[in-house]
Amino acid sequence: MNSPLIQLLVLAGIAVFLILRLKNVLGTREGYEKTPVSTTTTERRGRPEFDVIEGGPDLDIVDHVDADSDAAKALADMKRIEPSFNVTEFLTGARGAYEMIVMGYERGELSEIQPFLSEEVYESFVDGVAAREDQGLTIEAEFIGVREMKLVNATLDPETNEAELTLSYVAELRSAVRNADGEIIEGSLSEVKRQKDTWAFSRIMGSDDPNWFLVSTDA
Repeated sequence: MNSPLIQLLVLAGIAVFLILRLKNVLGTREGYEKTPVSTTTTERRGRPEFDVIEGGPDLDIVDHVDADSDAAKALADMKRIEPSFNVTEFLTGARGAYEMIVMGYERGELSEIQPFLSEEVYESFVDGVAAREDQGLTIEAEFIGVREMKLVNATLDPETNEAELTLSYVAELRSAVRNADGEIIEGSLSEVKRQKDTWAFSRIMGSDDPNWFLVSTDA
């Protein structure tokens, strides 16, 4: 075998070896494959989505009132003054407060609920309980539950930062009024009564006192 032929075979062997190495390193493509997206491109595509979420409507507000309403604006202003304020958490507390206050009044146990009442509401409750006692009347009641609760309105005084949230309640309970002899003269302990109330709670946003006070009980 002559020398030129040997050189040719050696070069061919080297070429085959290099081709195999390249295939192992790069892999092979079959059909259409998308161009790999760089990490930088992925990050850039992710940011607008985050910005949309960050700059979109506050679900904690629009889940309870119309987005373009005055109430929504008032709630947004409350959050600007006090970033920790959460509408959903407030409503959860207001649901529990309703049962506590209603049952406190029915039983005449006003000392337990006084910290959550404005002075005017507390005085009206005192008068109501006193009137019952003067007539020798007592109320026996069982709270069944809040069936409906809705945030009706929200306002904020820009000068004092006093917020007021108005809620409508539909609750069910059993109650009966007994006279001095223990006889039921009104209501029933076997029938469920549906009760509707519209209450307003107030608080100075940004204050150290976290309590909301019941300021109105217009039915």
